Amino acid sequence: MRRLGHLEAEIMDRLWTWDRPATVREIVDDINETRPVAYTTVMTVTNILFTKGLLLRDDRQGRAWLYRPARSREAYAAALMEDGLGISRDRPAALMHFVENMTAEEIDALRKALRSVGRQAKP
Repeated sequence: MRRLGHLEAEIMDRLWTWDRPATVREIVDDINETRPVAYTTVMTVTNILFTKGLLLRDDRQGRAWLYRPARSREAYAAALMEDGLGISRDRPAALMHFVENMTAEEIDALRKALRSVGRQAKP
């Protein structure tokens, strides 16, 4: 999984934040509040995100598709981290470097996540 491009990230951020399906028109109008972008550009990038499997199409609203994320922001971030680990020949070393750059709060959250996963893995 590759990182999102700038406009892809803008589109996904809105849909994750809104937590509801939206049309391309809604996305364009929201982006245009901060900078100009063409409807056709957003429509093309939204279709690319759909083709990549990052967006799902829901029922139409009139003639327009309603789009929503295929996975949560957190699941997308986890997939990026997994891909990052996948390029390492030494996953434990890569994990060590990752953890060395974490804040105390992030390390605490990681400990809690590991305890939770450990409890789920036991029969």
